Amino acid sequence: MTKHEAEGPNGTLPFPSSLEDMQHWTGVIGRAQQMMLEQLSEAMTAAQASGEAVAAAPTPLRDPTRLSGVQADFWSQSLDLWQRFLLPPTVATPSAADRDRRFTAAQWRDNPVFDLIRQSYLLVADHMLKAVDAFDGLEPRQREQLRFATQTFVDAMSPSNFPFTNPEVIEKAVETKGASLLRGLEHMLADLDKGQLTHTDRDAFEVGRNIAATPGKVIHETPLYQLIQYTPTTATVLKTPLLIFPPWINRFYILDLNPEKSFIRWAVEQGVTVFVVSWKSADESLAGTTMDDYVLGGMLDAVDTVRGALNVDSVHTIGYCVAGTNLAALLAYLAATDQAAKVASATFFTAQVDFSRSGDLQLFVDDSQMDLIGQLAGSKGYLDGRYMALTFNMLRGRDLIWSYVVNNYLLGQDYPPFDLLYWNGDTTNLPHAWHRAYLEDLYRDNKLVQPGAISVGGVPIDLGTVATPSYVQAGREDHIAPPHSVWKVTEHFTGPLRFVLAGSGHIAGVVNPPSSGKYQYWTNPAKAATLEEFIAGATETKGSWWPDWIGWLRGLDSAEVKAATARIPGKGRLKAIEDAPGRYVRLR
Repeated sequence: MTKHEAEGPNGTLPFPSSLEDMQHWTGVIGRAQQMMLEQLSEAMTAAQASGEAVAAAPTPLRDPTRLSGVQADFWSQSLDLWQRFLLPPTVATPSAADRDRRFTAAQWRDNPVFDLIRQSYLLVADHMLKAVDAFDGLEPRQREQLRFATQTFVDAMSPSNFPFTNPEVIEKAVETKGASLLRGLEHMLADLDKGQLTHTDRDAFEVGRNIAATPGKVIHETPLYQLIQYTPTTATVLKTPLLIFPPWINRFYILDLNPEKSFIRWAVEQGVTVFVVSWKSADESLAGTTMDDYVLGGMLDAVDTVRGALNVDSVHTIGYCVAGTNLAALLAYLAATDQAAKVASATFFTAQVDFSRSGDLQLFVDDSQMDLIGQLAGSKGYLDGRYMALTFNMLRGRDLIWSYVVNNYLLGQDYPPFDLLYWNGDTTNLPHAWHRAYLEDLYRDNKLVQPGAISVGGVPIDLGTVATPSYVQAGREDHIAPPHSVWKVTEHFTGPLRFVLAGSGHIAGVVNPPSSGKYQYWTNPAKAATLEEFIAGATETKGSWWPDWIGWLRGLDSAEVKAATARIPGKGRLKAIEDAPGRYVRLR
């Protein structure tokens, strides 16, 4: 073998130039294609068996016309790919592989073997996903499950995820004389030891120091939550205070990451008296916690505590994600018990109440998943938060799992400091009984929108009775609470409602301060029957939607009082227990 055959243009990666080499690599890639297609065939067979069990009529499980079209396209594109490999064009044209972030490095294009590997992989992956759509005889849910499983499989099988099929990894290993592989192995072993994928430098942040650091005091505590009141920074504040309910599946400081990104700090600066509930991460003492505990013992208790502490009739509220779902249940309970006046307004951050279009998370709600959750909870009665972290990561596996495998395990790169990813990895445990009921009653059976199907404190509730002024925010690219699902709250509430569609997703669409100048949002004051109709008549505004929200809130009641006495944490009826952010946010 000559030097040219042994090395690439940069003297590092193998560059086949002989017919024998090219025949060899043709065989290797062909075998890889065959293995992936065999895996698809096995999945299809399993899906067929499942489909036959539920089919009510002898509908053929495969549409020969559709499948033959998919297969014909695959073989036609395969021939084109092999021709480009054997007879490369003089002028390269951009391909799908060039636009895929996993293969943007020049090494994937400069070496024909790796160019063939990436393009062959993308061809097979595309064929596998198209085959799912050409597969007949499945119920919609089964098809979505098969599509998700197929996407998960093809993402995992990307050649970028394996050291010997990733030219960047090979080059880095040679350049560092193996040190990059050792660093990556160290990262991987550390993650295996803690049972969780690392996304950021955990030593770069400390809760209460440079994250969750807005000044305030814990002024009330129960076994389920701590109530934080934040120190005012303006001479006067709105008379009606704001009470924020974060999701109990995460830490509350997603709304208080740092001074620049903190919604809590920003709201305080707008002249609002802000209270936040900090839920306790579940342990054995909370094993029996139910919906009643969170809605009545948590939310309603906090509402009444704030009302009593400030001697006000009502509070503004915010519910984020699953806490927004429970906030809707609280509003319906208050309406049913003639207490609706306790809540002056309700804001919903990417929250669902109708789960008929709730997206990929529904794929994790079936009997097998419920059994798995029970096994993971075991006798202790709560679910380790790392399970939920893995579930959410799987929804965006390419970005939240495999990119970190490549960068931190295979390339041995150090973890960059990123406050959002620090929060993302700061998991909370969940009471098993309540988490299972939430998934079964709401996600699976969609009972919350069925009048009387859900009871709170023994009182049947109906979302159709909720007339509280509401501000509903959805994220255009939200993969956890899809905008079409969030929109459906407009079909159930009967009071005045402002819907805002924000750019980006579940987190960045919410945590988007005006100072960032990022994204945009859409509003439409006209009544719309569907999200599509809303978008068609909507006005786009560049930047953050936060100013729109505070304008809406002040429009409800602009009365102000001096920021003194009880408006200062610990100076009213409730004395300070400890400094914010409190103990509960630090509990594991």
